[in-house]
Amino acid sequence: VDTSAGGGTCISAVPALNLGELDLTTNEFILDEVDIHIQANLEDDLVKEALKTGVDLRQYSKQVESELQRIEQASIKDYIKESQNIASLHNQITACDSILERMEGMLSGFQSDLSSISSEIQTLQQQSVSMNVRLKNRQAVRSQLSQLVDELVVPSTMISVILESPVTEQEFLEQLHELNNKINFAKELSFRETLACSDIQDIVDRLKIKAVTKIREFILQKIYSFRKPMTNYQIPQNTLLKYRFFYQFLLANERQVAKEIRDEYVGTMSKIYYSYFKSYSGRLMKVQYEEVADKDDLMGVEDTAKKDILLTRKSLTAPAGFFSKPSLKSRNTIFTLGQRGAVLSPAELEGPILIPHTAQRGDCRYPYETLFRSQHYALLDNGCREFLFISDFFMVAGNSALDLFNCIMGKTLSMFLKSMSTYVSDCYDSIAIFLCIHIILRFKAITAKRNIPALDNRYWEAVLELLWPRFELILEMNIQSIRDTDPQKLGVLDTRPHYITRRYAEFSSAIVSINQTFPNERTNALLGQLQVEVENFVLKMAAEFPSRKDQLIFLINNYDMMLSVLMERAADDSKEVEGFQQLLLARTQEFIEEILSPPFGGMIAFVKESEALMEKGQLDRLKNDEARITQLVRGFSSTWKQSVEALSQDVMRSFTNFKNGTSIIQGALTQLIQYYHGFHKVLSQPTFRSLAVRSELINLHHLMVEVKKHKPNF
Repeated sequence: VDTSAGGGTCISAVPALNLGELDLTTNEFILDEVDIHIQANLEDDLVKEALKTGVDLRQYSKQVESELQRIEQASIKDYIKESQNIASLHNQITACDSILERMEGMLSGFQSDLSSISSEIQTLQQQSVSMNVRLKNRQAVRSQLSQLVDELVVPSTMISVILESPVTEQEFLEQLHELNNKINFAKELSFRETLACSDIQDIVDRLKIKAVTKIREFILQKIYSFRKPMTNYQIPQNTLLKYRFFYQFLLANERQVAKEIRDEYVGTMSKIYYSYFKSYSGRLMKVQYEEVADKDDLMGVEDTAKKDILLTRKSLTAPAGFFSKPSLKSRNTIFTLGQRGAVLSPAELEGPILIPHTAQRGDCRYPYETLFRSQHYALLDNGCREFLFISDFFMVAGNSALDLFNCIMGKTLSMFLKSMSTYVSDCYDSIAIFLCIHIILRFKAITAKRNIPALDNRYWEAVLELLWPRFELILEMNIQSIRDTDPQKLGVLDTRPHYITRRYAEFSSAIVSINQTFPNERTNALLGQLQVEVENFVLKMAAEFPSRKDQLIFLINNYDMMLSVLMERAADDSKEVEGFQQLLLARTQEFIEEILSPPFGGMIAFVKESEALMEKGQLDRLKNDEARITQLVRGFSSTWKQSVEALSQDVMRSFTNFKNGTSIIQGALTQLIQYYHGFHKVLSQPTFRSLAVRSELINLHHLMVEVKKHKPNF
């Protein structure tokens, strides 16, 4: 409906509006959704405000519409007002569009130019790669050709040095290395059939022959210098090691000459070592004790006291120098280690070797094991040095080095084994043999530490195979000698320690102390057999005494002596120490009962009898022994002091070891107090309370105070 100015009314067709979800005429209208939209519109703030104020919505709608028209008119006026600026902006945009169009054309031209440049760069890159490949190929060819030319050229310096310079000059050694490289290179080229090789082959061969000749003369001269008397061959050996490349050159280029030099060295050193050690061993044996153990110097052989006294008298009455040389021949020292064990100490084991002529001038004499140590330490030292030299100079290792070492030292080692076999077969000094065994065991450990296997496989084991059976044989002979000993042929009986048991104690402690570092079960087994035979011997000797008291004194003295020696030199927890401790304890207890029996036997018997009846509840059977009890109480009270004093004196006279005698006295008095305490206990029972003699019993505390005078540290 449009109302014109003239007041007419015109009705025009209004196009249909697309109301969407608000179209009520559509078939798809859903009343439920209308409620939702109405509810949502009611939530609008303006609608809420209008509803609150009660404004007519039609009137409010017209008001809003008029406001919108007013704003529209204002906006049109602003647009008309700014029309010139908008036109100017339009012109500027048009101008910019023209400029951008020209820029687009320029950039398209640049893009085309860049495409052509990229193709040119790619072409250049391909050319560069191709040139790089050609360059590398040329460099590789140049390197090969340069090396080939360098190796083919024989400098004049090399020729003059090889021909004229002494082999000891450093420049000769340097040029020899270069010559060796050219020889190897020429061999390699000859395999490839390179024609240029023939141009230098002749001159290289001539230089090789000259170098081999000069090296051969030099090395043979050094080897021949070993043969001069009193020469320290280690000095020329060290010189040869400085020029070890000489032998390497010979081995690579002239094996026949290399073999000649090696054979000459082996023959020369074999003779030198054999001569040196044969002379040294012979001179060493001259400073050994003149008299040594023989087959009669066994543990169970009767002590020739008269012979020793006679020898002593001769030595005292003989002129000066006669009978004055030191001797090992004394059966009391053959079985004693003494200072001989010092040969196994680290300081002496690896100490300087003996100088025989110095010892002879000082009239010094040594036991066999000291000479053995010196001889074999010299062998060890020289053998290790020789093995290292041949391994380094002749460039051998493993079995090859061992074979070469045996070629050099084999004759010397065989001589050692032969002379040792001869000596050992007639040796009866078991301690010397055992010390030699342990010297070898320690030397084996030294060579293993130095990583020198040269002497292990052949010599050390061969020596041990000689020594072990001999040591076991001597030990078995000593065992048999004790087993066959007849106590009735050993002279006057004496309760003091027997010389055979002293020999055993010294010998056993020596073997046990030596055997601790490298224990050997066979040795322990033989020592066990020896101990059994000695125990049997002591019992057989004790049986020769008529009284049990003397038998026990003899047994205790011998057990105590053997135990003291063993504990001094062997481990406290050894089987021998444990065995003799048990024997000594058992015999000591029996002896205490034996010495207490004469003065206090009645009381002791009464106490034992009473205690047995008390256990059975039959003590009333002794109720009628009042006279016996009275005699025991009064007899003990009147004589115990004199008896204890006599007992103490008797014990101290009977035992050679003061400490052992004191210990026995302590044990006896302690046992006496225990018996008297038991006597008190028995008499305090109801059965004997009515006895008047109980008042005469000595107070235990008083008795202990009195006994303290006779019992140290009670």
